[in-house]
Amino acid sequence: MDLGIAGRTALIVGGSGLIGRAVAAALIRERVRVVLAARTADRLTEAAGALGAKVGTLTLDTRDANSVTPAIEELIAAEGAIDIVVNAAAPPASTLDPAKDQDPGQVLDAFDAKAVGYLRVIDAVLPYMRRTGFGRIINISGQNAFLTRSVTGAVRNAAVIVASKALADSVAGTGITINVVNPGPVTATPTPAPGPAGPGDSTPEQVAALVTFLASAQAAAISGESIAVGHRVHGVQ
Repeated sequence: MDLGIAGRTALIVGGSGLIGRAVAAALIRERVRVVLAARTADRLTEAAGALGAKVGTLTLDTRDANSVTPAIEELIAAEGAIDIVVNAAAPPASTLDPAKDQDPGQVLDAFDAKAVGYLRVIDAVLPYMRRTGFGRIINISGQNAFLTRSVTGAVRNAAVIVASKALADSVAGTGITINVVNPGPVTATPTPAPGPAGPGDSTPEQVAALVTFLASAQAAAISGESIAVGHRVHGVQ
């Protein structure tokens, strides 16, 4: 299937991470020009080299609007376009301290790093996408949004889903779509039978396959949706 995005430019924020790299590889196969963004230049250089293709890199910190906005303006000036944005820059769930799950400081920090960080990127790219009449924004959230056992995880991921829906509605009819992908645990070796009351595993490539389709021309009628990757079992709605 021709996804109709050859020649487009994609910015993958969190491009040095596991999901970001897989998405980059999938988009490169569709002949998309890929730019990886992350906080650490060394990790970006390593990720770009591992992809074995010519990709751009951009250093930015999504927790700081004064880092995000100038970096994206610089990218648009250099590349001439940002057609696709994948937001995948957030600390993994494994880095959250379970002992501080209800601690307001941890919850606020996680909320800012993920949900508000994504909003900073979107706020910077939307004016350009509105002018061109085309845009695909895919936000990586997580199935913890639907699990009551994690306050921090639920708050930061649910916020991404709700904000994305509101934003998608606000740009309806402009040629811009905004969707959310919700993975469970992402691993190279998924567990074939997930346990009760938990999210199912998926590979980075499985997550990337969905992201790539949502970035396609064929997905023009899909916006404001929140889609899970990984079999969802009892307790995960």
